[in-house]
Amino acid sequence: MIAIAPGRPARTAWRARAKTRIDYLEAQLEHVSVGPCPEGRMTLVEGTRNHLERARHVADENFGWQRPWSGSAAREGVWSNVRSAEVLLLQLVSDEEASGRASEVMALVKDHLDIDDPRRVRFARRLRAITSGQATRSDRDLMVRALDAAYNALDDELARVRSLRNILWTATFLVLLGVAGLAVYGWFYPQSLSMCFAPKVSPGDTSGIDVVCPTAEHHNVPTGTPASDLAQPRDILTVEIAGLAGAALTVIASLRRIRGTDSPYMLPLASAVLKFPTGALSAFLGLLLIRGAFVPGLSDLDSRAQVLGWAAAFGAAQHLVTRLVDDRAQMTLSEVGRTTEAVTDAERAAVKSGAAGEPVTPAVPTAFPDGTGEDEEPHEAATDGGDGEPGTDGLPPPHRRSGA
Repeated sequence: MIAIAPGRPARTAWRARAKTRIDYLEAQLEHVSVGPCPEGRMTLVEGTRNHLERARHVADENFGWQRPWSGSAAREGVWSNVRSAEVLLLQLVSDEEASGRASEVMALVKDHLDIDDPRRVRFARRLRAITSGQATRSDRDLMVRALDAAYNALDDELARVRSLRNILWTATFLVLLGVAGLAVYGWFYPQSLSMCFAPKVSPGDTSGIDVVCPTAEHHNVPTGTPASDLAQPRDILTVEIAGLAGAALTVIASLRRIRGTDSPYMLPLASAVLKFPTGALSAFLGLLLIRGAFVPGLSDLDSRAQVLGWAAAFGAAQHLVTRLVDDRAQMTLSEVGRTTEAVTDAERAAVKSGAAGEPVTPAVPTAFPDGTGEDEEPHEAATDGGDGEPGTDGLPPPHRRSGA
């Protein structure tokens, strides 16, 4: 009898979901382990129970002050144990239950394994026989291996999400460090990184000049006075704040492209936060280029408002660079659990399976009802003989979905 410990209340949504899944699997394990069990079967029961206990322990663990750095490890520990328990549990259920779960396993396999993966190809060809109650012992082993491979592929997909998230947070920290360093340096040495401009005056005009800085405007300054002499410690910090404001606008605008996702690690948030320090940095660099006369016609700004306005514009212009990061993040998220095409490339599948030592007869393609492509299940029937072995009616030419 499995005693389900109450544990402490879940602190986050993913922990609550994990505990619910653990409770469900423990109930299933209790159901299949009723009555006397052979030694080999008892080993599977104990292995499943150990995985669920470890998953519950990690879900309940309180990492204290290390929690911000331990959340990813805890999540991986919980779900890897839950998936391993599901794979072991599939070996314990009855043949009828295994047949009922075949379609569920096939859905996971389609989501995470390549269309020419030998395990997916073999399982697809045996799916109809399994669901019709004609499964053999090797079919059960094939289901288990296909499910385990699908979960391993899912782990790889989530690892890519986690890796990109870590890269984005690291880049954000480094850019923020650079922005803070510029502000500190400008505070103590304002003349060396001056953001002040002296609008052009008429030749021979001795009445004085105007000097425009991000924090002040100086009028009737003696002619010949360098504009950098009037720079203030807060100039660079003010420019960076204006760049942050411009970046905030692009973050709000980019929210319309962000879609909700059930993938962990909050990758869209990491991508959005990167825009803020990048905006501050691009505002500083943009005004530096204007002051260096790299932009024709903008070498001398006439007012403090123009200086801050251009700083905000350059802060918003960081989107030209960071949108590439947004696209990469969205692409990475779309690759998690993306349903692949249900078309088997017969030639590639034959090569892969042949390399594994198993000859494969390519499938006969069958169209969907709407005529857009092939259906994997009818294609199994075309390649499956009455005894469950591949047909021998010849090799059709490779057939691909149009546009694939």
